Amino acid sequence: MPLNTTGRTGPLEGTVVVDLTRALAGPHAAMMLGDLGADIIKVETPKGGDDTRVWGPPFVTPRDAERESTYFLSANRNKRSIVLDLKTDDGREALEHMIERADVLLENFRTGVLDRLGFSPERIAEINPRTVVLSISGFGHDGPEGGRSGYDQIAQGEAGLMSFTGSGPEDVQRVGVPIADLLAGMYGAFGVLAALRERDRTGRGKVVRTSLLASVVGVHAFQGTKWTVAGEVGAAQGNHHPSICPYGLFPTSDGAVQISVGSEGLWHRFCEGFGIDPDLEGMATNPQRVNSRDDVIELVSKIFRTYETEPLLSLLDEIGVPAGKVRNVQEVYEWEQTKSQGLLVDVEHATLGTVTLPGPPLRFFESDGTEVTETNHLAPPVLGADDELVRDWLKEATR
Repeated sequence: MPLNTTGRTGPLEGTVVVDLTRALAGPHAAMMLGDLGADIIKVETPKGGDDTRVWGPPFVTPRDAERESTYFLSANRNKRSIVLDLKTDDGREALEHMIERADVLLENFRTGVLDRLGFSPERIAEINPRTVVLSISGFGHDGPEGGRSGYDQIAQGEAGLMSFTGSGPEDVQRVGVPIADLLAGMYGAFGVLAALRERDRTGRGKVVRTSLLASVVGVHAFQGTKWTVAGEVGAAQGNHHPSICPYGLFPTSDGAVQISVGSEGLWHRFCEGFGIDPDLEGMATNPQRVNSRDDVIELVSKIFRTYETEPLLSLLDEIGVPAGKVRNVQEVYEWEQTKSQGLLVDVEHATLGTVTLPGPPLRFFESDGTEVTETNHLAPPVLGADDELVRDWLKEATR
C-alpha cells in the first residue's frame, strides 16, 4: 500500500519523511519538503498533538467537530498525521519501523530527548544508514548555551535582528512573522536536500543541524559585515535603508509609497522625473546622500506629499524608478499578481470542507515553458487522521 494515495507528484516524489517536530521551524521544513512531493508522516502526541493546534484565536469551529487553529493550518499542508506515544513500547516500535523505510527524519526536541527515547543518531544509523536526520534547536546543540530552549521572539532578540528593526534604537521591534522559525525551517530543508544529494553518491545519510540562532545570524547580510569588517554596530532606523538613499517609505497626500533608488543611474532618472538637480550639494553620490539622509528624506517627502498615491506610482513606473505601495494581507491575497503566481491553493479539509491556504512559493517548468507545478495539495490533517493508512503501510513492509 503506497503512502501517496492521491497521485501527487514533484521532485521529491517517493521520498518518505518522518516528522517528529512541532510548533513551527520543523513543521515548516517538513511542509516545504511535502510541497515538493515528499510523503510526510507527521507524528503527534496523543494529548492534543502539535502545540500549534491550540495556538489561537483565531480558530475555526466546524459543526460537530473539534475547532481548528489557523496557525496550525499555516504550517501543515501536504502531510499525514499519526498519533504515537514514544514513551511506550508500541510507539517506539512503530517509529523504528518508520525509520527503516524513511529517507528523512526531522526532530526539534530539546537536546538529548531523542537519545533518551532510544533514537540517538547512532541508533538511527543502525536502523537505516541511509536516513538523513534534520535536527533543529533554539541556540545550537553544543557550545556554552547548547541545548537552551528557544522561541522565535527570544531568538530574534538574542540573534540581533530586533536591534536593527524598528523606528529607532529606543523602539526595537520584532519582525511581524516568526521569521527565526521560518528561516530555520528553510535552512533545514535546504540542508536536507543537500544531504540527500550526497547520499546519492555515498549511500549514507547525514545529520543536518541548524538553529533559530544560526538562521537569523545567517541572514544578517550587510548588517553582519558592517560589524565584522567595518567595526560598526547597526541600529534600528525605521523605514529607510542604512546604506542606500533614497530607499524607503515616503508619505503621499493620501497614503505612502516606497521607492528604491539603488544606483546613480536611477538617481539621475529620479531627479529628471521630478525636476531635481542631481548634483545638489551633499546629494551627488550615494555615500553623500546616505550621510545627508535627513535632508534627502525631507526633499523627497516634500515632493511626494503633493501627489496622491496611485498617480505617483504611475509616474514612478513611467520614469523607471522601482516603487510600490504597502498592502495589507487582504489586499495581497486579492491582488491578481498574487493569484497568478499560484500563491493561493484550495484544499479539502476533513472537517472544514474547502478552504483556501497560502500556497507554495516555488513553480516548476519544462524547458519548453510548460508548467509542471503540482497543484494537488493535501489539507492539513486532523489529529491522527492517517493512523490506519500509516500502520497498514508499515505492516505491508514487515510481511
